[in-house]
Amino acid sequence: MQAAETGVPSSPGTGTAPAAPGGGFDLGTYLNGSRERVEAALDASLGPERPEGLREAMRYSLLAGGKRLRPILCLAACELAGGEAELAMPTAVALEMIHTMSLIHDDLPAMDDDDLRRGQPTNHVKFGEATAILAGDALLTRAFEMVARRSPGVPPDRLLAVVAELSLAAGAPGLVGGQVVDLDSEGRSVDLETLEYIHLHKTGALLRASVLCGALIAGADQALLDGLRAYARGIGLAFQIIDDILDVTASSEVLGKTAGKDLVADKTTYPKLLGLEQSRQRADQLIDAAKAGLEPWLDRAQPLLALADYITSRDR
Repeated sequence: MQAAETGVPSSPGTGTAPAAPGGGFDLGTYLNGSRERVEAALDASLGPERPEGLREAMRYSLLAGGKRLRPILCLAACELAGGEAELAMPTAVALEMIHTMSLIHDDLPAMDDDDLRRGQPTNHVKFGEATAILAGDALLTRAFEMVARRSPGVPPDRLLAVVAELSLAAGAPGLVGGQVVDLDSEGRSVDLETLEYIHLHKTGALLRASVLCGALIAGADQALLDGLRAYARGIGLAFQIIDDILDVTASSEVLGKTAGKDLVADKTTYPKLLGLEQSRQRADQLIDAAKAGLEPWLDRAQPLLALADYITSRDR
């Protein structure tokens, strides 16, 4: 592995939020610009790994597109805390690597057993189960290298805090623990408390890490970190509620993955527990709570506030 040859390109922050023609915040311009910077950084993050088949499998899923919501949240939180987005880009890449690992593993036959992801064959369908598992493992470990070795200009104590946050999000207290409870709950009736536990860990943990890591890189104080935790909890649950709704209401072509999988697997979902209308209302309430967490910083939080609204608008 030749780290010196696979660095992340410089990607300076905007410093100010893009304005819409009417004078408000232009989310479309912000998302497009942020995605372009993230995509360039992701493309540069994987170098001449050997064997070539492993590198191909890693790049296949990492560069398959998607909303890039987690890295964008990281960059936005860094800027909210007064930092330059360029400093947070290696961590933003790391977050997308961990997310991609979770998708590769989640699609495996032993997990959710899906053959479509982002409109393409899943990694194990394309490369075989063994390579898919190892590609996920390689992305997970590369993520920590991105933070530890490719974050010039960030004080070591802040990087250590980021590594700790990522470890919690990716391990048993986060993604892994949520996945275990999710699998154990298939074919069983679970209550709302258990459902929210699954989603606060399986989905919400990495969203929380995204905003907290961006802020940690910028040296955020405890008050802002607490506000971001409240924000992340709200968007994490709302994001999953909308995913549950879309699994019922959208086609596979729209989703880019197999629709109706939760019904086939007999999983408890928000629509199953609450119904579609109450689920939408719950998502809206969570977004309101998320935005309230950032109330003391409203003058600088336009990107994060707009991203919260974007999460619930995905089905409308």
